[in-house]
Amino acid sequence: MKYLITGGAGFIGSNFIHYLFDKYPEIEIINLDKLTYAGNLDNLKKFSAESGSASGGENYRYKFVKGDIADAELVNKLVRQVDVVVNFAAESHVDRSILDPAVFIKTNVLGTQVLLEAAHKNGKKRFHHVSTDEVYGSISLDSDEKWTEESPYQPRSLYSASKAASDHLVRAYFHTFGLPVTISNCANNLGPYMYPEKFISLAITNLLEGKKVPVYGEGKQVREWLHVEDHYVAIDLILEKGKVGETYFVGPPDEDRPNNLETIKKLLKIMNLPEDRIEFVKDRPGHDVKYAMNTSKIRKELGFTPKYSLDETLKKTVEWYQTNIEWWQKIKGSPEYKNYYDQQYAKR
Repeated sequence: MKYLITGGAGFIGSNFIHYLFDKYPEIEIINLDKLTYAGNLDNLKKFSAESGSASGGENYRYKFVKGDIADAELVNKLVRQVDVVVNFAAESHVDRSILDPAVFIKTNVLGTQVLLEAAHKNGKKRFHHVSTDEVYGSISLDSDEKWTEESPYQPRSLYSASKAASDHLVRAYFHTFGLPVTISNCANNLGPYMYPEKFISLAITNLLEGKKVPVYGEGKQVREWLHVEDHYVAIDLILEKGKVGETYFVGPPDEDRPNNLETIKKLLKIMNLPEDRIEFVKDRPGHDVKYAMNTSKIRKELGFTPKYSLDETLKKTVEWYQTNIEWWQKIKGSPEYKNYYDQQYAKR
């Protein structure tokens, strides 16, 4: 089996590559990544080291290709060589979508269409699309509602709108051309190699640096947190057993749904730090209030059960950042990161 993994140098994609090689000794992987700010070949040093190249290189089972999923010529060339396409490539940070919406449309919408067209024209390749719970909008704090895979899309951010568009394109290629697709909409992921701009990875690294944790508004927003291991195991299961044309929610245990402030307090407790390390900042424009998914479909139909509770997920994530200081310090020390952080938080 040969895979094309797009966005494989990013957080979730690189974890998936590690998992696939550990589980399937004979597979081959082409990793297509543009290496934007969040793409990091240090996430895949194990494979580049084997090939003798610090820049990615290739060996008989792994090949890294630097390129854009919106590059039709390149994408067609690569898709012809594989059996399965798994699309992780995406601009994925809401705050950055507010600063520069255009890049989200190009990558998340146009790039996905290019991939789908290549999969269609080159033998109807199996196609899995990784999406987000954010496409379903926002739930009021006092509601017990949980989205299902049949819930209507109501994206509210520029990021989630671009992902919603890509999801619709995936379904359109299934219904129009019979392309064998599946979609997974996941909760917020935590774990190794998460770029330190997202809420929890930023919090952990700031705390390790002796800084405060910025919390939007009063911190009442409710999120679900999924360990990345649970996510990539679920994707593999969907590829193996999922019904073509279907969407599957991937989330944590049902009881794990605290608000952001409560989550940070859990984090502080794990790190033995006082609550005065919290710094409340001006809320994000159009900030979604609550996400909640009903994940019974993947559990009943595919037998998936998440392995990690939120407390376990936070503890494991803290431990990874504590033991991989050089990895995240290199990122946070870059001019690009510093400029973004100052732009995002200096005036809040």
